[in-house]
Amino acid sequence: MRRSFPLALAAVLSMALAACGGGSGPASTPAADGTTTLKVGTIGIGSDAAIQLAINKGYFKEQGINVETSVIANPPAGIAAAQSGQIDLTYTPSIPLLNALSQNVPLKIIAAADGYKDGAGKSTDLNRVDDTGLLVQKASSISRPKDLEGKSVSVPARKAQLEVTVSKLVKDDGGDPAKVNWMVLDPSSALQSLNSGRVDAASLVAPFTSKAMSEGNRLLASPGVEFFEQGAIGLWVSGANTVKSKEKALQGFKAAIQKANAYANAHIEEAQQLSAEITKTPLDVVKSGAVNYWPEDVRTEDIERANENLADLGFLSAPVKLPGDLVFGK
Repeated sequence: MRRSFPLALAAVLSMALAACGGGSGPASTPAADGTTTLKVGTIGIGSDAAIQLAINKGYFKEQGINVETSVIANPPAGIAAAQSGQIDLTYTPSIPLLNALSQNVPLKIIAAADGYKDGAGKSTDLNRVDDTGLLVQKASSISRPKDLEGKSVSVPARKAQLEVTVSKLVKDDGGDPAKVNWMVLDPSSALQSLNSGRVDAASLVAPFTSKAMSEGNRLLASPGVEFFEQGAIGLWVSGANTVKSKEKALQGFKAAIQKANAYANAHIEEAQQLSAEITKTPLDVVKSGAVNYWPEDVRTEDIERANENLADLGFLSAPVKLPGDLVFGK
């Protein structure tokens, strides 16, 4: 089952991050047939194909669990919902997770949701491995990240993944991210604004990256893979109290997701068809962009690399001290 959370509720849940108590996880009451239902927040992107495969192919059923998904497009709102017990798990990139951990929000990583293959950053065509992109108009005078100083650049949210990763591009190129005029626009509005010249550059995620290029815009850089390099980036996380109350069900969720991730990597065309359906994007547009990758495991060193980068860029005052048991089941 797939639902959407009302935007107003998402905003309320997002504000709940300010209250960093443990929350109370939903009661673990098996149904009459012995299954346990897990409520999972997704963000409606192409890599959701793996969790949909796990549902479609009965991988969750094999583990004695039933998964209900709801689209919560704002990762901090999903984190707040998971922490407070409104849902059992949520999708989040590692950057919002690290921001939440820096506020002492008690979270556990259950499984990998998406990411990059080892060595992905060495690819000769980063557009094929990175589902994020920094786009400018074809005739733009912007030729390198440093040129973004004084320019307007769209991001889906402030201090979140795309602002952070583009900031690293600018800083590494000798520029000052603080001199960039960041503008918050949803992907569709950002692409329209780029095409009309209302913004100088747009930070986009697939399938909008491919759509932008199909409309004649130029890919300036691939910020995601250059920031993260490799490993799990998108994560399935739970609040600490949910881990305590539904440990067995979460073990089943992890096993099912690992199986689904392996299947998705081995059957890319089937996964891409699902990605097209989930994002309501033509299949040829999906296939022309980045090829999703679903890691089977989460390595702490990959989370730590993002942690160090956030501190280096000033988004964290210091790297977060990661709990030794941050990754569930390790």
